[in-house]
Amino acid sequence: MARSEGGERVSVEPADRPGFRPAGGRARRRGLSRVGTAVGLALAGGLLLGACAPDINARGNAPTEERLSQIEPGKQTRAEVAALLGTPSTTATFDDETWYYISGQTKQFAVFEREELARRVIAIRFGADGTVEDMRELGLADGREVDVVSRETPTLGNDLSIIEQLLGNLGRFEGSSGNPATTQTIPGL
Repeated sequence: MARSEGGERVSVEPADRPGFRPAGGRARRRGLSRVGTAVGLALAGGLLLGACAPDINARGNAPTEERLSQIEPGKQTRAEVAALLGTPSTTATFDDETWYYISGQTKQFAVFEREELARRVIAIRFGADGTVEDMRELGLADGREVDVVSRETPTLGNDLSIIEQLLGNLGRFEGSSGNPATTQTIPGL
């Protein structure tokens, strides 16, 4: 840009190229901002679509059919079953006679609640002699909903608010002058 005799700003164009605009002008900046906006929107859209894909998770110890077919009632001991299938997911609550191998598959879509797709429970019961007595397989259809009890067990004592507790403690504690256990002197100090 140049200034005219009156101090006004005027564009100087080369005579051999009418309509020429120098690089870095407003038009070029506008074009770059459009490209940047388009790239930003494309990236944001890709991230949003990627976040919407369902997340499928497999959990637990899932023994293969091949390994399960090797277990025969009356033949394998606990040690042999553990060597073949690994450590059980859990054992029976009141005795050590039943081992459970639990596995499952869940799906969660974005922030929505998790949905259970499959569940497999292999229950292996051992006899008194320590060998396999019975083996059962349970699935998702065999499960039951458990109602959680919302009752609370009351505790003894007063129900005090935080302010009542703080105000109730004022004056309860005496300084070192009133408590003989804290006024002892240690020789040499």
